[in-house]
Amino acid sequence: MFTANTRDLVRKTYQVFNKSWCRWSSSSNAANETTELASAPDATANQRQQLLNDMANPVTHNSRPTIDPKETSIVLFPGQGTQYVGMAKDLLRFPGARRIFELANEVLKYDLLKICLEGPRERLNRTEYAQLAVMVSSLAALEQLREERPKAIENCVATAGFSLGEITALVFAGSLPFDKALRLVQVRANAMQLSCDQRPGAMAMTIYGPDTNVGEACAKAQQWCLDRGVESPYCGVANYMYPHCKVIAGNVEAIEFLEHNAKSLKIRRMKRLAVSGAFHTPLMESAVAPFSKALSGIRLEDPIISVYSNVDGKPYKHATHILRQLPKQIVRPVKWEQTLHTIYERQQGVNFPRTFECGPGKGLLQVLDKVNAKAAQTAHNVLA
Repeated sequence: MFTANTRDLVRKTYQVFNKSWCRWSSSSNAANETTELASAPDATANQRQQLLNDMANPVTHNSRPTIDPKETSIVLFPGQGTQYVGMAKDLLRFPGARRIFELANEVLKYDLLKICLEGPRERLNRTEYAQLAVMVSSLAALEQLREERPKAIENCVATAGFSLGEITALVFAGSLPFDKALRLVQVRANAMQLSCDQRPGAMAMTIYGPDTNVGEACAKAQQWCLDRGVESPYCGVANYMYPHCKVIAGNVEAIEFLEHNAKSLKIRRMKRLAVSGAFHTPLMESAVAPFSKALSGIRLEDPIISVYSNVDGKPYKHATHILRQLPKQIVRPVKWEQTLHTIYERQQGVNFPRTFECGPGKGLLQVLDKVNAKAAQTAHNVLA
């Protein structure tokens, strides 16, 4: 476990760097680095800003030598549902990854690493543990990336996370302190579970063709629920994944209607997700207030690199924007396909950055391949 002195060192390092992932690395010479940086400008932040400026107009900007985009990187973080028993086991050979779990255990007052490694699966899959396990494992995976490819961290110009992963991205970008993020995710997970208990729902990955009217199908499912006395039913898109694939969510009865009438609605395939609620829909409304209250109690910082919001697929402008926008994510669809289009949009002939998915699973890079196959050619997994 972290001692009080070690924890204070991590937090002091965070305050001085305020622009660097190494505040979570807590290397043996962190104290010396802190002393040096206290009186020196933040060179890392300046370099990143130059990269951001060059990426904004990589072809026509000729006032100074541009940095080849293929030398830059983008980091993506997965969300709930990617957890599995045994996750993070291979990361423990990296001291930084072990330290991250030690700090998490101290903040949470229980052994999160043991749950990741040993389960049981039923416990790990509970929302209150799954979200924390995925976030901490994803940050631990960054330690492997930092050790093996330090330039990927130094030259990172943008980050995004799917659902829960957006909070992980905000930690990586320096907007959220790690210990506060842990508490925030606890509140988020508990509030979402309570919403599920109050208004049970379902979610289903839905594959359809160009002749399918998804909006009309959801409207029919919602009307079917109304006709049968379901109170204030909802059915709609919860996740925009890739062309002709969306996750549809709503009342259990609505999803059952779509499944039973898939052929007539021209839906090719539906697969239920292993969740007990309709995440990212209005059925989660009761979770917004406690999450907003917890978020408002945290001192947020402006992100040092672009962090893309699930709500509209655009980067956050500043800390106040995060405070205002992040709670909406709980009840709004995850616009992941739109986010990928925005991140990887560039003029013809311009190289793509390297992309790293850090965390359990390989799902985000599989989606990237379907949205932008060229960008996926330079993508890598750092598995938790």
